[in-house]
Amino acid sequence: MEQLRRYPAVTALIALSLLSVTIMVERGIFLAGGKVDFETLAKELLAFLRDGDAAGARRALAGNRAPEAQIAAAGLEQYGRGSEAMSEAMASVKSRLRLDLERNLGVLGTLGSNAPFIGLFGTVLGIVRSFRDLAANMADASSAVMAGIAEALIATAVGLLVAIPAVVAFNVFKGRVRTSVTDCQMLARILLSHLKSVEPVAPAAAAAE
Repeated sequence: MEQLRRYPAVTALIALSLLSVTIMVERGIFLAGGKVDFETLAKELLAFLRDGDAAGARRALAGNRAPEAQIAAAGLEQYGRGSEAMSEAMASVKSRLRLDLERNLGVLGTLGSNAPFIGLFGTVLGIVRSFRDLAANMADASSAVMAGIAEALIATAVGLLVAIPAVVAFNVFKGRVRTSVTDCQMLARILLSHLKSVEPVAPAAAAAE
């Protein structure tokens, strides 16, 4: 505890590492719980819709918290109102889900970028403190400086230990979010394409043809 009070940067980095681990666990659980087989889901929904059973498609999505399923459910709620209403409903839900998927990822990115600098700052302060101790006790110069510098370098090491897992987790989670958003867009287009193919042609459009 005395060493932690002597080097506050290390104390701050330890607290930040706990925050980082908490976010990693929370995001990992959240994203893992929202996985779905995109191709299977798309085929299942299209099968219902081709049979004219939009209600059955909605029932198949009930309780599924995957982003793709939530997007599809929002669109199917507007299925009878036309492709434009369906598109607007899915776009609205997609915007909200994207915020949920990316929640706290900015914190991981910030920690990954800045933790090494906090560690370096702590190292610089530690070295300054070591030379100050040296000036106060010239008789024991070498041991005071070496011990002080060794302790100061711990801040840099801790900073890297905090930053590296945060950067790795940030990249993994961002990739998962990107995949999920892409699947949502593809599923929305599949549903809209089907609806447009079965929508009646407007009289004006039919006359023009």
